[in-house]
Amino acid sequence: MTATLAPPAGADVWLLRQPGPDSITGVLEMGELDEAELQRARACRRQAGGYLYAAAHIALRRVLSAYVGEPAKDLVFGRGPCPCCDLRHGRPMLVSPESDLHFSLSHSSGMVLIGVARVPIGVDVERTPSEETARVCAQAFHPEERAELAEVPACAGTSAFGRLWTRKEAYLKGLGTGLGRDLSLDYLGWETEKHPEGWSVVDVPAGPRHTAAAAIGHDGSPQGPVILRWLPMESLYSGTRADLARRNSVLAELAA
Repeated sequence: MTATLAPPAGADVWLLRQPGPDSITGVLEMGELDEAELQRARACRRQAGGYLYAAAHIALRRVLSAYVGEPAKDLVFGRGPCPCCDLRHGRPMLVSPESDLHFSLSHSSGMVLIGVARVPIGVDVERTPSEETARVCAQAFHPEERAELAEVPACAGTSAFGRLWTRKEAYLKGLGTGLGRDLSLDYLGWETEKHPEGWSVVDVPAGPRHTAAAAIGHDGSPQGPVILRWLPMESLYSGTRADLARRNSVLAELAA
């Protein structure tokens, strides 16, 4: 198998929307997932969550397969060291085949976001939160971010919080720390010139019910463009409507 996508000059950001149950015409090819991914999918408490987890990881495998030229099912993943403690639960990485590509994956409430770059990258997508969630969680933000949110009209408050939250998560995933790093340490608000040195953080359009962001590290070379690509979720399915009974049995297995 040969690679069909060239490594991005900047970053490629792939966005997928899970189709509604009535529009699904086939079944997910679960055989592309490894045993650990299958177990995580089965462990999800809700059927929809397990199904989205499986679809997101199949999509990640297929996207990376197009860059590295190896079958999706043969990719082996690992973790780099965490900057906070040096244990290997930091940024995800390809163990086999060896590659200098960096990637990040996020999924939430029917949306999947995948980032691929030749430099460290983090992505995050989230369903727009409730007013109560935004009010409570914003207390952990950088002081200047909290001040900016206080000036946002109430009608736009949850969306503004969502943009900040996804910027934070994307940046911390790019660092490899995740939420192990204090949310108040880094400013990722509206004044981009104050953002952490060596990183570009961009908002990703994800529809009216979600917010999303990507954080891309700099390696000293000229920065290429961030390109948003749509991957039809339907492309992850095989078969026809006659296979829906088998799909339903897979859903039942995930929920068991």
